[in-house]
Amino acid sequence: MNGRSATDVGTRYAVGLMSGTSVDGIDAAVVEIRGEPDQKPQVRLVAFENVPYPAPARKEIFALFDPQQATIDRVGRLNVWLGELFAEAALAVIRRAGLTPNEIAWIGSHGQTIHHAPESHVREGIDLRYTVQIGEGAVIAARTGIPCVSDFRVADMAVGGQGAPLVPFTEYLLYREEHRTLLLQNIGGIGNMTVLPAGCREEQVYAFDTGPGNMLIDGIVSRLTLGRQTMDAGGDMAKRGRIHDGLLRELQREPYYSRPIPKSTGRELFGAPYIDRLLDYRERHGLSAKDLVATVTRLTAWTIGEAYRRFVRDRYPADALIVGGGGSYNPALMDFLNAEMAPMNVAVRTQEEMGWSSDAKEAVAFALLAGYTLARRTNNLPGVTGAERPVVMGKISY
Repeated sequence: MNGRSATDVGTRYAVGLMSGTSVDGIDAAVVEIRGEPDQKPQVRLVAFENVPYPAPARKEIFALFDPQQATIDRVGRLNVWLGELFAEAALAVIRRAGLTPNEIAWIGSHGQTIHHAPESHVREGIDLRYTVQIGEGAVIAARTGIPCVSDFRVADMAVGGQGAPLVPFTEYLLYREEHRTLLLQNIGGIGNMTVLPAGCREEQVYAFDTGPGNMLIDGIVSRLTLGRQTMDAGGDMAKRGRIHDGLLRELQREPYYSRPIPKSTGRELFGAPYIDRLLDYRERHGLSAKDLVATVTRLTAWTIGEAYRRFVRDRYPADALIVGGGGSYNPALMDFLNAEMAPMNVAVRTQEEMGWSSDAKEAVAFALLAGYTLARRTNNLPGVTGAERPVVMGKISY
């Protein structure tokens, strides 16, 4: 067991672990945290590592996105398997930081979402919202000797929330400014936007999922290349393709985009069946692979601009949109996004331009969220998730 209490004052080191809807691998970050939970924390990224999944594990994760294949034995087995892999990632990034497990106060692990159903499911008069993240925290704690906080989302959903997005809590802590309204846009598998009004109080922050981030782009590229490529590296295909206006207009009619906030989405809407429909459209209309990738890349940028127009602009005209996540490394997507936001006088910047890390941002967030859990302090934003009240999220394993 580590020698430092999670609630000790002064400088603490913590590990954050994150695996998103793209299933690119495990993001692991060591952060140095100073300050009490009721103060604005001072956070420094000490080390970061992305640990790719072994091919068999990644294949199994994608299989279990299909509820028909996600039998209880497979889910239980993968839960433990991912716990082992998350523990290995934690130990690897601790070594990279030049630290030992004994110097780490806690680990915060988001886990891997395999199903997220935040909409109302009423059975026998009971509203059954549910979500499933796997990567057993007890295994992580056992292998590392460090307390691990995991399974964050369910506590928010138990009080009527969407269980997502959760990162806005830490964005409020770290990014808010007195005189500028900022939009923080993550482009992972799913895109999500956090609105930080100038000089805002905690209850003024709001956030929501804008729609597909890299999910459609990655899914199409993977299918068209028979798995030889898992993403449009450097936006190469999109840059060489032409946007198909008819398909773009059809995709823009997706009802999710006009659904009121708070809202969240995921692979349940924009996963394999959605990709199937896109590929069927391509066959019927003779689109090239490059044109299809260009069109869904343009769609992704449009969803972000449309979200700002619908849900933000009239309330809080923004000064800047700060982009993180894997999508920030796609030049074609960023060009489309700049073209989308420039007419509305919103500057587009990356996390790196602001002195942060796109890769590490969400892993850092779960390290911070776990610190609040261990201090028994609330760490959700009801105005963001739609929860009835603030709660302490996360389950602790020692």
